[in-house]
Amino acid sequence: MSNEMMKAVGLYQYLPIEHPNSLVDAEIEKPVPTGKELLIRVEAISVNPVDVKVRAPKERIENELKVLGWDVAGVVEQVGPDTTLFKPGDEVYYAGSIVRPGGNSEFHLVDERIVGLKPSSLDFAEAAALPLTSITAWEGLFDRLGIPVDKALNKGKSILIIGAAGGVGSIAVQLAKYAGLTVIGTASRSESIEWVKEQGADQVINHYNPLLPQLQAVGIDQVEYVFCLNRTEQHWSSMAEVIAPQGKICSIVETDELLDLTLLKNKSATFVWEFMFTRSTYQTADMIEQHKLLNEVARLVGQGIIRTTIAQKLEPINAENLRKAHGLLETGRTVGKIVLQHF
Repeated sequence: MSNEMMKAVGLYQYLPIEHPNSLVDAEIEKPVPTGKELLIRVEAISVNPVDVKVRAPKERIENELKVLGWDVAGVVEQVGPDTTLFKPGDEVYYAGSIVRPGGNSEFHLVDERIVGLKPSSLDFAEAAALPLTSITAWEGLFDRLGIPVDKALNKGKSILIIGAAGGVGSIAVQLAKYAGLTVIGTASRSESIEWVKEQGADQVINHYNPLLPQLQAVGIDQVEYVFCLNRTEQHWSSMAEVIAPQGKICSIVETDELLDLTLLKNKSATFVWEFMFTRSTYQTADMIEQHKLLNEVARLVGQGIIRTTIAQKLEPINAENLRKAHGLLETGRTVGKIVLQHF
């Protein structure tokens, strides 16, 4: 640690978002990079459902400020002695690690293996909307579901994306279209249906109604892939019903209820989880894949194939604006991403 101080937003108590102490402004010590770490000067951050989950009311009290925030765009300020991928002055974007302090601070330490070069065509706020959702969508589609990144191999194949208007869904629709799949997204409100169509979905159906009849109504009897981005238990039997024999289902949403895996047996269907913090939490041997995929997403942004899903921008980065952003996310009705910029 240095003796220099920096601004940060975090919590000591886990409180409802209406409470002024649910997120507070503070000054903490500015960290120093070691090993493969980069010290980033934070320019913009975005909020995700994970922030709300971590902050949710519970009994625990923190002795040191707990900083949240797993979407950052900024500039490399300083590099650790073992780094090879970046130099000071590089503009970068990344999601960070759930087992380390988050990025809602003026400076932030991150392992370089999970950092990408910021898309040069985007400003910091637009770039901050992308990392966590892009990593989740990319890993879900290409690593977990094993979808080839090759249009020719996906010809005639379909994917159902449940909860397609949210942060991950917005990117997943774009990536699935890029891979050449027929994309059916689910959404329930007129503005979210419109948003999903704008991201490139071929069809939009309503996840509050039975899925199979709606698919059949648009000429689809089964789908090779399902990517579930909300309420796994609620959609479980519907997913089992619409999945093709030997198809694959991936979810990112944990469930409190037991799921009946037997529903998938006769179809020899696969179920797999995606959690984008797995690689950084367990320091997996292939951690650098997140560096590579963020660079690839940046390339696709540059080519106009992927677009940022920023929908709302707040300034500056402080506790008041972060409480506002958490409050909006908690309504469950946000479309696209909320980004905060500048301390």
